[in-house]
Order: sequence, then structure tokens, then C-alpha cells
Amino acid sequence: MKVSFFATLRDIAGGKNVEFDLDHGITAQELLDAIIVRFPLMKKELLNENGEMYGHVHFFINGRDVQFMDDAFQTRIMQEDTVNVFPAVGGG
Repeated sequence: MKVSFFATLRDIAGGKNVEFDLDHGITAQELLDAIIVRFPLMKKELLNENGEMYGHVHFFINGRDVQFMDDAFQTRIMQEDTVNVFPAVGGG
């Protein structure tokens, strides 16, 4: 599964596109957890002290922000889906 990172997250990930060897149909939360396990420095960039994603961070599945989807982070991600993660400019 390919995940594209933007802005400062690219530096942490070592590039724009990163492949994750994950099961078909995992949840957005499971992918987020896998991102943090692989790139521990992303935790402080993505999550607040309560382990919730910052409002200025966007986790898109097929162009839709998961935070505003019906199932939020329980949304299932298929292998062919496009996933993009980026902090909004000026967020914090």
C-alpha cells in the first residue's frame, strides 16, 4: 500500500511515497499506527498528547479527509486506495 507524505513529513519518511506491506482492508487507524511504528518521529507531528490526530493534519483516503468521513479512523482502506498525509501550512 502506497502512502504519500507532504511538507515536513517527507523529511521524516525519507521521501514522498512510502510502501507499506499491510493487509487489504485495514482501518485508517491501523495504517496510522503502522506509520508511527515505522517512523516514530511522526508521532509528535501527527498526534496530540491524547493520541488524537491534530486538527491541522490531514489524512486523506481517495481525496477525502478521514476525520470527516462517516467511519472516521475505522474507515477501511483497500490496496488500490490513494492515501495522502500532510500537515496544513501554518498548523500547530
